[in-house]
Amino acid sequence: MQETRQKGREVKNLIGGRWEEGNGRATEPVYDPATGEVVAETPLSTAEDLNRAVEKADEAFPRWAATPVVERARVLFRFKMLLEEHSEELRDLVTLENGKDFKDAAGEVRRGIEVVEFACGMPTLMMGETVRDVARGVDNASYRYPLGVVAAITPFNFPCMVPLWTLPVAIGAGNAYILKPSERTPLSAVRLGELLQEAGLPDGVFNIVNGAREAVDAILEHPGIKAVSFVGSKPVAEHVYKGGTAHGKRVQALAGAKNSMIVLPDVVLDKAVDNIIASAYGNAGERCLAGSVLVAVGEIADPLVAALKEKAVAMKVGPGKEEGSELTPVIRDSHREKVRQYVDVGEEEGAEVVLDGREPPLEEGFFMGPTILDHVTGEMRVGREEIFGPVLSVVRVDSLDEAIEFNNGSPFGNACSIFTENGAAVRHWRENVEAGMLGVNVGVAAPMAFFPFNGIKDSFFGDLHATGKDGVRFFTENKVEITRWFSEPGPSSAVKRPVEDGG
Repeated sequence: MQETRQKGREVKNLIGGRWEEGNGRATEPVYDPATGEVVAETPLSTAEDLNRAVEKADEAFPRWAATPVVERARVLFRFKMLLEEHSEELRDLVTLENGKDFKDAAGEVRRGIEVVEFACGMPTLMMGETVRDVARGVDNASYRYPLGVVAAITPFNFPCMVPLWTLPVAIGAGNAYILKPSERTPLSAVRLGELLQEAGLPDGVFNIVNGAREAVDAILEHPGIKAVSFVGSKPVAEHVYKGGTAHGKRVQALAGAKNSMIVLPDVVLDKAVDNIIASAYGNAGERCLAGSVLVAVGEIADPLVAALKEKAVAMKVGPGKEEGSELTPVIRDSHREKVRQYVDVGEEEGAEVVLDGREPPLEEGFFMGPTILDHVTGEMRVGREEIFGPVLSVVRVDSLDEAIEFNNGSPFGNACSIFTENGAAVRHWRENVEAGMLGVNVGVAAPMAFFPFNGIKDSFFGDLHATGKDGVRFFTENKVEITRWFSEPGPSSAVKRPVEDGG
């Protein structure tokens, strides 16, 4: 089916505490992926819009940075409370604009709230370090300071969670923040802005500039923006990293993935299959932690593929708002066509199409059926390139070392999971596999908010990752102070100084 174009409600920018009309700017349609209907229109902001947002953020920054960190934390506590109160509303917005089912959408909102909870501890997270008497009468201390105006460019697949990866940490640390959400899914971001205002955040500390490439490039080039956080595909991540650093910015760019799930013969098959299905097909495969390559070791391959096919065939394909839907639509008809073409390529390269989801299972919306490609090799594009859809590629190997070698041959390094009850095998895998996030009998190796989202290789450009203490370090700068005093304590003091003998 074709994407239907009917004007939806206009999405607004938030600049300096004011919600601004688009004033005739070009717009991008926001579709309900389950129906193909337009539900909103995203304004394609210009460099001029971005410049005004930076000016307002820059005006707000000094006062916000000087606000005691405990008071900043209280705003985050109020924001966290409002997120809890409106969690179902946020869940519904995610399902509307992204298409994922209510369970996944609720999980996304929950994981975002967990980062706010982490950031509520900013009084502790902003602590520096001290050492007294590094030399005679000399003390050494470090202090954390906010950077200034910072920005985040976030993706369509987690429109609520990914903005919450950075905004509570950035503003809790005292920065002023500009969000450029995906033009495909801006509704969740708008609601977050409204809730931040309700929580009492001062005008200008949080801003939203909607748009596409022009807005992104304006962020990368603007001299007033000190740091940029990005989540998205590898080509765009590389563009953001190179463009941002070329203009003197601190950049963290979380990129694409091709995550392997290794299955050993001693696996608890039924439980592993449930986890593999959820990993491969949850959120229609549109997530950077999706397990998109299954590496079956030895004799487990045939029963594993049979069990996966049986489970996948039984999945309910349907809108995220319908009870029991397990496979929801992809984001756009154009993206569905791209995923179909990958299945065509896999078949041409010699992969066996065990389960074919290319024909739309529903007339409305942007649905695909679950797809399984067997006998995939490392030379095939479907074994190496990110498809970002409900396609599971199965690779067959003879040993764990061969499985590790296959995984390490990927240019990506986001996540890898292993399914086994053999602790020695797990340790060997952990010590030798090249991936930043590891799952043992866990299909989606997502770290908690107080750990970094730790992709490596071509899955990440930068030095400091998002979330956890890495996120705090990314949005702050250290000042290191070395102190000594030449005068003696006053006469009212009973303190006696030791006699200096140098230094």
